[in-house]
Amino acid sequence: MKEVLQNVYSPCDGTIKEVFVDRSSYVYEWEPLLLIETKEQKEIEVSIGVSGTVTSVEFSQGQSVTSNAIVTTLLDDLEITGSD
Repeated sequence: MKEVLQNVYSPCDGTIKEVFVDRSSYVYEWEPLLLIETKEQKEIEVSIGVSGTVTSVEFSQGQSVTSNAIVTTLLDDLEITGSD
């Protein structure tokens, strides 16, 4: 079976407020991966529409992140669940 790595990108500039996963965590579609706090004090949840195993987490709590930076990568399990 073909392996597919999915990069997850930061949707905004800000500070990592919380990291919900670590390397080797299994995540489901749209499960929160990180929480970013913007300069305007908004909290932005970062998720992805695939399930699989996290292979890397590039940031930790308290670090600054820029828009479009890769925050984590996961190995897509390629399972179709039919959830929205």
